[in-house]
Amino acid sequence: MVKRENIVWHNGKVNPEQRRGLLGQKGLVVWLTGLSGSGKSTIAVEVEKRLLEEGYWVYRLDGDNVRHGLNSDLGFSDADRDENIRRIAEVSALFADAGMITLVSFISPFRKMRQFAREKAGAGHFAEVFVRADLETCARRDPKGLYEKAKNGEISDFTGISSPYEEPEDPELLLDTTRMSVDESVEHLLDYIRIVV
Repeated sequence: MVKRENIVWHNGKVNPEQRRGLLGQKGLVVWLTGLSGSGKSTIAVEVEKRLLEEGYWVYRLDGDNVRHGLNSDLGFSDADRDENIRRIAEVSALFADAGMITLVSFISPFRKMRQFAREKAGAGHFAEVFVRADLETCARRDPKGLYEKAKNGEISDFTGISSPYEEPEDPELLLDTTRMSVDESVEHLLDYIRIVV
């Protein structure tokens, strides 16, 4: 990473507590991680809708969507995956500072980068949610046809097939979508968020 010179942090006159007081909630980064097809995006879409209906300030950052814009210059090498997560960790930390609930649904395969995201958001403002589904279940669901392409050699560096996924060791919440329905997963996550914010 290039170190920039002649850049000085410019403090404002509004602090996070003032923003949180105005919104009536604290900023929280809800980081959904898991294999492709585990249900991260499906759960996040429904949770965003429900929270908004309940009057919460919420925004959803989806891995595929972000790669259409902010991260469109990145590939899927380990270095590019790290940079993908670094950028979104920085963005989600800004959202948390603004008092938003931010639902981040990214595979984010490496523990060190999920830890980086946690540190960026700050203590008490980050929740790692492991959306767990075994490889066989994810491949059977295959909503985007990616597992089939990876199996046929059309996609290299595919998480769970030719690139590793490091499972969370101590997530704030575990949603096992091989055993839980989407509705059950959504309710569990909503219950957690309502308590924390």
